[in-house]
Amino acid sequence: MDNRAGEMLVFVRVVEAGSFSEAARLLLMTPSTVSRLVQRIEQRLDVRLLERSTRKLVMTDEGRLYYERSSQLLSELEEIEGSLTRDARTARGTIRVNASVAFGTFGIEPLLMEFWSKHPSIVVNLSLSDEIIDLYLDRTDIAFRVGALTDSSLTARRIGVARRRMVASPGYLEKHGVPAVIEDLDNHNCLGFNFRRSQPVWPLSQGGRIVDRLVHGNFLANNGETVRRLAVAGAGVARLADFHVDADLAAGTLVEILADTGQDTEEVHAIFLGGQNVPQRVRIFLDFIVPRLQNFMSGRS
Repeated sequence: MDNRAGEMLVFVRVVEAGSFSEAARLLLMTPSTVSRLVQRIEQRLDVRLLERSTRKLVMTDEGRLYYERSSQLLSELEEIEGSLTRDARTARGTIRVNASVAFGTFGIEPLLMEFWSKHPSIVVNLSLSDEIIDLYLDRTDIAFRVGALTDSSLTARRIGVARRRMVASPGYLEKHGVPAVIEDLDNHNCLGFNFRRSQPVWPLSQGGRIVDRLVHGNFLANNGETVRRLAVAGAGVARLADFHVDADLAAGTLVEILADTGQDTEEVHAIFLGGQNVPQRVRIFLDFIVPRLQNFMSGRS
């Protein structure tokens, strides 16, 4: 009898580890054994699943499909075995989570201690980045995304709505003046972002409609938390999500400006692979954190 489930597990670990040697270490096998098992799958299916180079492994289209289906089947097997023990405290394993720096810092991190008090054997591998990631390529179970969803193959749970606010420190405004109209932003240092999807424009309400306003400044960063800290320090005007600056506004370290013009909002979702066929540990984490994050986001306008 062949062991196709075992071969699937090896292939999934290779993809998630990013190399044969790392997968071999995790599986307590030799790299040559892992390589032979992947080759056996490719020979049986008569397709190439991985493009190999000296620097990295890249899935082919067939490899991505095989990875997705194998992950689902292995999750179902895990669910079958897990269903025999219904106590969720026995769930174990690693959950790979991605979020923006701000949402992870202010939304997710404060909830982790409570989560571990209920599920001490689940490891949370949290990566914070404002770049949009590929859940397949980055081997991520759950990503929390602010903004429009574009990948229809992913399953999403809605968290809430974030409103963007324009803010600056009292010291900066005292020195440079408080903008009274949108056009005044031309005379202010607007702090921006340098990641690929960013644009040097801010969507602002003007004449009853949302328009993209070109802004200029002397600082760009790859995450909102750095921009927030520079704004607090008096470097310029920032446009950030309400959940990110609420504490600063309450403390007076930041002041909202042009409040009637920054009406653009973005939805926040938890996105993940597998639909209903997610591993028990992933479902447990989602069921725990989604309603708490919904409470975190509620009441903002």
